[in-house]
Amino acid sequence: MIRRGLGLLAFALACAACGAPRAEDPQSVLRSYSRALEEGRAEDAYRMLSEEARRGISLEAFRRMVKDNPDEVREIAKALARPTATPVVTATVTSGNGQELQLVLENGKWRVEATAIDLYAQDTPRHAIQGFVRAVERKRYDVVLKFVPDTHKEGLDPTKLKSAWEGHDKDEIQQVVSSLKQALPTASIEETGDRATMAYGAGTMQLVRERGLWKIEDFD
Repeated sequence: MIRRGLGLLAFALACAACGAPRAEDPQSVLRSYSRALEEGRAEDAYRMLSEEARRGISLEAFRRMVKDNPDEVREIAKALARPTATPVVTATVTSGNGQELQLVLENGKWRVEATAIDLYAQDTPRHAIQGFVRAVERKRYDVVLKFVPDTHKEGLDPTKLKSAWEGHDKDEIQQVVSSLKQALPTASIEETGDRATMAYGAGTMQLVRERGLWKIEDFD
């Protein structure tokens, strides 16, 4: 129960800054949220959660979690009251074809993040899939190789990929790319540690993270 409580509180923290309409900035939301937790005011803390967070846990369950784990809740609350860095407010905009654009709030103005100019980003599973699709469509097989895990690279080079994917595997690859593009705007990607999975059409794409970069391990 303690481990479950810690996980739920961590999720609540991630969403809390979106749910307090009278808060002036993320830091004030964090202080109010941590104070409510430390004082055992579950109802007040719950009201500061976003709609998404409240859909994931009822008030009764949240109240019970705070009551059943008082020591852990106070420990988390004290940690939240001492942030080690200035909060960064970000937003994600998704286009009709599933392309994500990251923005960050700086000095009261929204700015486009660096990922907007990285056409083949691998910092997240979704960005990696988008980059992979773009590279295949543009026949940039040198770039496609960057999305291949090290354990699968032996014997591969851009020329061999081009020969296969524009030859006997052409129809299959085109179908995969088309299905991925159609699925990306609304697809859910499940992450578990250094692995991720996205279902598309009748297939599934498996990803693995190597040295901080997401790569395409397999697809069918």
